[in-house]
Amino acid sequence: MLELKEPIVSVNWLNEHLEADNLIILDGTINKVYDATHQQILNTRFFDIKGKFSDKSNAFPSAFPSVEQFQSEARALGINQDSAIVVYDDKGIYSSARVWWMFKAFGFNNIAVLNGGFPAWLKVGYTTENMNLYEGKGGNFVANLQSGYMKFFKDLEHASKNNTHVIVDARSSGRFNKTEPEPRAGLRMGTIPNSLNLPYTDLLENGILKSKKDLAKAFYMVANTSDDIIFSCGSGLTACVLALGADVSGYKNISVYDGSWTEWGTLVKE
Repeated sequence: MLELKEPIVSVNWLNEHLEADNLIILDGTINKVYDATHQQILNTRFFDIKGKFSDKSNAFPSAFPSVEQFQSEARALGINQDSAIVVYDDKGIYSSARVWWMFKAFGFNNIAVLNGGFPAWLKVGYTTENMNLYEGKGGNFVANLQSGYMKFFKDLEHASKNNTHVIVDARSSGRFNKTEPEPRAGLRMGTIPNSLNLPYTDLLENGILKSKKDLAKAFYMVANTSDDIIFSCGSGLTACVLALGADVSGYKNISVYDGSWTEWGTLVKE
């Protein structure tokens, strides 16, 4: 039975463990739709962030789901309490980190992100297959919501006003410094007061997470390992890339602002 000791695994490691009984591979690519001509890693199950694992009644995108929704959809993918999950996406490391963080928020830790994602798998030349939807047996996964992993608007209001946390924004420096417009139509430019900037791309090189030494250097510029940290971004996805890098770097008191700038920039006027 596989037990994942680190939050990151390599494509070589995954290829060597494809036959493990409790391995489940998830494709967490955002905005992906089923297409039988698309390629995937062998036996991958599509983790539909927006369609299945978001609170679609929320006004903001990819909102954190309820315990009941997450548990039901995870079971529908055949995920069990003793599963070992590896998640990837087709950009390298992008939305896969959100999947990793959600599972941790619901009390499941035997999960890792595939370093470099599907592009790294293709680059090495490992076997792929046509995309297919999972139609197998349901799982017995139990969601157990953990406090502190996700932060919401009221939490950020308090943290920003009272400096209770270091708030770190994963958006590009241009968006953070208001020299680039927001990609979302109608969303104002700006930043959460008292926040700092660490673009998530600074942690990656060709879609692969940098070395522990380089990650530590990047995080050292914004926070100490003992700090309470909230990661934010545009809509709660790339903030999880920062959470992944921070976890690898030994930071423990970390959380993600679910609504991120899309919510803050909408609800708080300049």
